[in-house]
Amino acid sequence: MKYIVCEQPGEFVLKEKPLPIRKPSEALLKIKKVGICGTDLHAYSGNQAFFSYPRILGHELAAEVVEIDPNENDIVAGDKVVIMPYLSCGNCISCTNGKTNCCTNIQVLGVHTDGGMQEYISVPSRILLKTNTLSYEEMAIVEPLAIGAHAIRRAELQPGELIAVMGCGPIGIGIMKLAQLQGVQVIAIDVNEQRLHYAKETIGVDYVVKVGPNAINEVAQITDGNLCAAVFDASGNKIALETGPDYMSHGGRFVLVGLYKGELTYTHPKIHAKETTILCSRNATLEDFNHVISVVDQFPTNSFITHNVHFTEMITHFEQWLKPESRVMKATVHFYSE
Repeated sequence: MKYIVCEQPGEFVLKEKPLPIRKPSEALLKIKKVGICGTDLHAYSGNQAFFSYPRILGHELAAEVVEIDPNENDIVAGDKVVIMPYLSCGNCISCTNGKTNCCTNIQVLGVHTDGGMQEYISVPSRILLKTNTLSYEEMAIVEPLAIGAHAIRRAELQPGELIAVMGCGPIGIGIMKLAQLQGVQVIAIDVNEQRLHYAKETIGVDYVVKVGPNAINEVAQITDGNLCAAVFDASGNKIALETGPDYMSHGGRFVLVGLYKGELTYTHPKIHAKETTILCSRNATLEDFNHVISVVDQFPTNSFITHNVHFTEMITHFEQWLKPESRVMKATVHFYSE
């Protein structure tokens, strides 16, 4: 079978190897579609935390079951499945407390261990979710939307609250839409006017603010000076991560969803005065995946996926997806004829 490996930053290689040998607790899957996310882009650029090379990327996965033993979820050969790509140990303190998303020994497909940029993969059956009613396109965006769903759950949003989301990339857009479904008003903040337009016109956010010297004043005007009950950073940008609390109301929550590979600095009196709650949000849980699967039909999948190529053409296109002028929102790779 064919697979693509990132040998080192800036280098993909298309190779061949035998099909994986399935263990009794595993399912052999045929990969159908893979979503490309910021983790993959940063890994290729050499700017991804928790990463080592060489690595087969790919953790936003839509697949079809080839072989599987009888299991409690009644998944059988031929079923369409989403893969929850977080391999947790089940025994550590976080797992026993139900926080498998931040297991102390976590292995994420495509990050700590090889992912789905290959024609077949064998994974534990317990991380599969049957999704026969979804399209492969919808299946491929379940994982990034689950990231947003988990962040929203961390923030304990209440209907009627007004929040800000910094970053109109795939994760930020997901947070915006999922928050709207909970009856929350949204301010989208970004430097990219094209993405702000998408947030306003397609997602239907209530307000958009372009990053600049007057951005905090604009948010203050929108909120009658109260600022936002919760602020989410979905950019991973150092400046955004450090200025996020400035958009937040007193007594509010600041949720770090984006990941920056380095140190962050906050002025303690400023965050102390607001009694700031700072929350980090990592990965997602089964609850988040199930929620997204139940509402993904309300998400504008067709406009969200802006670029799509066949698996064998991915290497040729990948560097272009790194460039702002390509206007990529979500790129996907498919393994079948269209």
